[in-house]
Amino acid sequence: MQTPWQVWGLFALYGLHLGISKGLLLALVANSIPANLRGTAFGFFNLAVGLALLPASLLAGGLWQTLGAEATFIAGSMFAIAAVFLLVINRKKCLQI
Repeated sequence: MQTPWQVWGLFALYGLHLGISKGLLLALVANSIPANLRGTAFGFFNLAVGLALLPASLLAGGLWQTLGAEATFIAGSMFAIAAVFLLVINRKKCLQI
């Protein structure tokens, strides 16, 4: 990146993505759980996200350190493609939620 506005633009895009996706996930949790269990549900949701992020971060850091940034981004792209493929295969199950 050559100029500071590019960094700020990326921060804005990331904030937009986070605002859209996290809000939808939290709404899904809130609508799926009885009111008296929502606090517990949000706690388990954040626990699950944290447990998933730990090995993902370790893998990304290991790839970055040993093979470089390109390998890390390629691996991330491959995981994203695999996730889309799994969603397409299981779309009926996903739509029932």
